[in-house]
Amino acid sequence: MTRPHTAMVLAAGLGTRLRPLTLTRPKALVEVGGKALIDHMLDRLVAAGVRRAIVNVHAFADDLEAHVSRRADLEVLISDERAAPLETGGGLKRARPLLGVDPIFVCNIDSVWIEHGAPALDGLIAAWDPRQVDDVLLLAPLERTVGFDGPGDFFRDDAGALTPRDPSPTAPLAYIGAHLMDPGLIDAWPDGPHGIFPHWQAMSRAGRLHGAVLDGLWMHVGDPVALAEAEKILGAAGS
Repeated sequence: MTRPHTAMVLAAGLGTRLRPLTLTRPKALVEVGGKALIDHMLDRLVAAGVRRAIVNVHAFADDLEAHVSRRADLEVLISDERAAPLETGGGLKRARPLLGVDPIFVCNIDSVWIEHGAPALDGLIAAWDPRQVDDVLLLAPLERTVGFDGPGDFFRDDAGALTPRDPSPTAPLAYIGAHLMDPGLIDAWPDGPHGIFPHWQAMSRAGRLHGAVLDGLWMHVGDPVALAEAEKILGAAGS
C-alpha cells in the first residue's frame, strides 16, 4: 500500500493517573527521556512518512496547541474538545472531516517503545490489505511490556486475525496504542463520547480486525511509577 500520510493523535485525555504532573500540564506534554510524550509519537509518525497530524485537545489545550505549532516537520491540525472530552470513538468522529479518505494511523500519546527489528508502524503497513481488513492494531506480548498490568486484550491467529480476550480471563497480547484504519468506517459511528472497543468487536466478528506484533519493548507511561521505569530503560538504551 501507499504509505499513510495522515494520522490522528489522541491527546485529549486528562491523565489523572499521572498526577501531580498533570495538574499543571496536559498529559501529552509530560516528558520521558527528555522529550514530551506527544513528540515521541509524532517523531515515530514522521519517520513512517506521515505529513499531517490531527491532534485532539482538551485539558491545557492552549499549551498543547502552542507546543505542536512549533513542529516544522509536519502539518498539525487541531480537533477541539475543550468543551468535553469525547473518548476515542467520539474523538475520531469529531475529527472525521479532517481525516480524508485514505488509511490513517491512530495513536495514543502514552505509548513509547524500543524497536529491536523493523519499524513498528511499518509492520502495520505490511499487514494492511483492504480486501481483508478494516483495522490493524499494534500489539505486544505481555512479557515485553512495562507499566501495563492488565490481563491482555487479544488473541491472534496464524493469519493475523484478532479475537478479543473476553470472556477469557487473560490473553497473550496487549494493544499498545497505535493502529491503522480505514477512516470511512467512522462515518457510521455515533456522535458524542464513546470508546472504540465496541467497533473493534464488530470488526472481529466479521473477521476484519487484524494485528501486527511489535518486535521490541513497549512502555505504557500511565502513572509516575511507569514513567520512572521508562526513564530508566530509555536512559540505559541511550535514547
